[in-house]
Amino acid sequence: MRGVTARIHSLVVGGVLLGSILMAGPDPALAQTSSAPEADYWVWVGAESDDLIHRIRFGPDGAVMEKQVGVGVNPTETEGPHGLAVSPDGRYLYMTTGHGTPDGMLWKYELGPDTLVAGPTRLGQFPASLDVTPDGLFVFVANFNLHGQHVPSTMSAAYGPELYEIEQIELCVMPHGARASPSGNRIYTVCMMDEQLVEVDAGRFEVARRFSVAEGSEGPIEEHGDHAGHHGAHPGGGVMSHDDLGCSPTWASPHPEGDRVYVACNRGDRILEVDLAGWSLARTFETGRGPYNLEVTPDGRLLVVTLKQGNAVEFIDLASGETVGRSETSTTVVHGVALSPDSRYAFVSVEGVGQEPGKVDIFDLESFQRVADVPVGRQASGIAFWKMEERP
Repeated sequence: MRGVTARIHSLVVGGVLLGSILMAGPDPALAQTSSAPEADYWVWVGAESDDLIHRIRFGPDGAVMEKQVGVGVNPTETEGPHGLAVSPDGRYLYMTTGHGTPDGMLWKYELGPDTLVAGPTRLGQFPASLDVTPDGLFVFVANFNLHGQHVPSTMSAAYGPELYEIEQIELCVMPHGARASPSGNRIYTVCMMDEQLVEVDAGRFEVARRFSVAEGSEGPIEEHGDHAGHHGAHPGGGVMSHDDLGCSPTWASPHPEGDRVYVACNRGDRILEVDLAGWSLARTFETGRGPYNLEVTPDGRLLVVTLKQGNAVEFIDLASGETVGRSETSTTVVHGVALSPDSRYAFVSVEGVGQEPGKVDIFDLESFQRVADVPVGRQASGIAFWKMEERP
């Protein structure tokens, strides 16, 4: 385990010994550039290939996986916990299982006791990323749809308190990522095979605008009949082939000020900054290999980008547009990122390969160093910040 010192502890949940866990403390070699945290931070992460969700705590004593919860309804099938989101009040965790037969499901847990309180609610095919509106009333889930032909898929809108699906909004081919605007009146997602950024009206449950992210053709897309969500910027219409993709977007995240949204071009190794007032391309940032997920720090200072094929995390200063740090992850296939509300730490899920454990890597947002990593179940994917508490 690189970047940490470690101690072995026993993990006991409900009086049952589940095995050993690794408690990781900061590496003394990083002490000159990364000070120890003064608060405790908690995140939740899903292990897609083990049907587990894990609670991770990081604080002055180091990082530890302090609890794991089994998920799913079929013990003979890998159901794949993929997307995680915590309600704004910190009371509930929403989770999607994507490997349905064929449809996936949405679940709701009460945090603290970590018990299932609603669901599973059936959604569309392979529900992946999700987000909760700031008022906690609605959950929006991108139905990625890995089944069959490349046809337009949907976004599910669910009522959070009672966990029932209200509507499925037709979007595009392979929608991925779901992030609410600060006001909660818009949801942003992207279409991996249609080269689009899509803005969804969260009140009307319909597409508001589309934006082409195809290289050299960035700009608004006019709606034309029933297939508006499926032509993208392809000159002949219809779904693009893999060779046509110059961006292949995988994530979109709005700025905390609500005036911009950032799009990760996974194939193009760049980030697009889209101005929301003008619905126009404002800036482009070149990145390392394979930007996948991204989030803006709550203070608006940094864009934190996971490099899925690059096995690293990149840090971009949004004032200058320059990369100010790039740090390797502890294992390969980097996935999601969750940020602490004080803009101090980034928590990154890393899938690993085959039978390797997944990891949660923790990065200091001042030194841009990896200060801890914690082994979890296989194929660590969705990750969500839960809470922080100051030490007395």
